[in-house]
Amino acid sequence: METDKNSQVNVVRNYQRYLKLQRGFSSNTLDAYQRDLQKLLEYLEQEGKDIREVQLEDLQHFAATLHDIGIHPRSQCRILSGVRSFFRFLQTDGWRDDDPTELLESPVLGEHLPEVLSAEEVDMLENSIDLSKWEGHRNRAIIEVLFSCGLRVSELVNLKLSNLYIDEQYVRIFGKGSKERLVPISPKAIKELNNWFIVRNLMKIKSGEEDYVFLNRRGSHLTRVMILIMIKQQAEIAGITKTISPHTLRHSFATALLEGGADLRAIQAMLGHESIGTTEIYTHIDMSTLRQEILEHHPRNMKKR
Repeated sequence: METDKNSQVNVVRNYQRYLKLQRGFSSNTLDAYQRDLQKLLEYLEQEGKDIREVQLEDLQHFAATLHDIGIHPRSQCRILSGVRSFFRFLQTDGWRDDDPTELLESPVLGEHLPEVLSAEEVDMLENSIDLSKWEGHRNRAIIEVLFSCGLRVSELVNLKLSNLYIDEQYVRIFGKGSKERLVPISPKAIKELNNWFIVRNLMKIKSGEEDYVFLNRRGSHLTRVMILIMIKQQAEIAGITKTISPHTLRHSFATALLEGGADLRAIQAMLGHESIGTTEIYTHIDMSTLRQEILEHHPRNMKKR
């Protein structure tokens, strides 16, 4: 008969297989779920609790521990979301008869509006790039594709030549859970890509990396961290004082679409959001912009000259 320890190892392994095969999660998402679940398992081990015996009170104490050790409320919400997923699996898979997370509450989050860049600020970012360096055209293409297509940075680093349809002005993206979507690509982004391809064609590319669009100087595909560092450094050079990241360009893409009159459902499709609720944050951004416009330009709000 299996020991409790071996039994727990097996159920966690089955859960990971479920996330990968049935939920279709990417390796990055799987790693995140595993890290968050590990926090719960370590806590339960310290408390001497078996996962089949856990009750709501135990999970409430776990949630309180997350707060006490200084984990940000947004990260607490993510961890507890993973805990709920795990216990729903345990119930569905027959390991438990109940789901102790049904009444488990997450911390209340205040509304957070992400930083966005205007088209003029994106131009500042691109125009500050030194095109005499070999990576100059690559970096301009990266920034323009992120802003023009609203890609996640993970989608950008995995972008393949075989998924570019330049003549049709579309790019095929495999997002979270390997879900596929087609995103229009602007003439400006195509121009920057073609400039980068002139440089790329002269490079010695590492075997197995030939299909990746963006490469480092060693001929291998880029990582998310490389792109984060590049964009932060370029923002500093451009004199942009906002705290930005590759995701800022995705937010900027969505905000520009909404301000231009795009339908929220269309923006949801372009971003690859599973839920319209995730996309609705951009209505808050737009409303805050609208409020500022009213305060500045409505005759009842303007100061007497």
